[in-house]
Amino acid sequence: MNTKHLILLFLVIAFGACNQPQQLFNGTSLDGWHMDVPAMDTNPDTIAPFIVRDGLLVSLGDPRGHLISDDEYADYQLDVEYRFAGKPGNCGILVHASTPRALYGMFPQSMEVQMQHGDAGDFWCIVEDISVPDMESRRGPKANWGITEGKERRIKNLTDDSELPLGEWNQMTIECKGDSIRVWVNGDLVNEGYHCTAQKGHLAIQAEGAEVEFRKLTLRSLK
Repeated sequence: MNTKHLILLFLVIAFGACNQPQQLFNGTSLDGWHMDVPAMDTNPDTIAPFIVRDGLLVSLGDPRGHLISDDEYADYQLDVEYRFAGKPGNCGILVHASTPRALYGMFPQSMEVQMQHGDAGDFWCIVEDISVPDMESRRGPKANWGITEGKERRIKNLTDDSELPLGEWNQMTIECKGDSIRVWVNGDLVNEGYHCTAQKGHLAIQAEGAEVEFRKLTLRSLK
């Protein structure tokens, strides 16, 4: 094998290694993540809202807060498998998260991909912004748009019938590439945005009132 072939082989092996899926949850601990829960500031005995139970990452829903990745990411595909453990409720995955508690003293600056039962795939702008087709029909009157408190921050998804019945595992895929974000729920493309004002940042999982179980959080680089 000549030098040229050796270099090509090395590049193929290196490229394959760099694009191996990264498991963000190891099934036994919350290594690689940290919590930001305002209630813990004043009461250190507050129950942590994120735990590992029976090999699953569980958001208990209360007290409210976020589980934030230690690392930042850009240009990736994130595959999530989740279900509401009991009653339906609210939760979300935040991408491109940066400044903590930038909204309502709770939410980090980010783009939220909604997981609330019945609305999975909505975008919520949290001191970041994004554009979608048919913007006014999905966000409301343009005069009310904004990215801070009191503004129209919700951008409705394209379909509300992609979620499985309660108790079954939903598959959500979030693709962040450059300034675009695309979301699939159980194989359906439910949202697609562009001109996002952030292109990298931490990931975050919400504790927002309902118990949610996660059994898969897999990230694949698109670089």
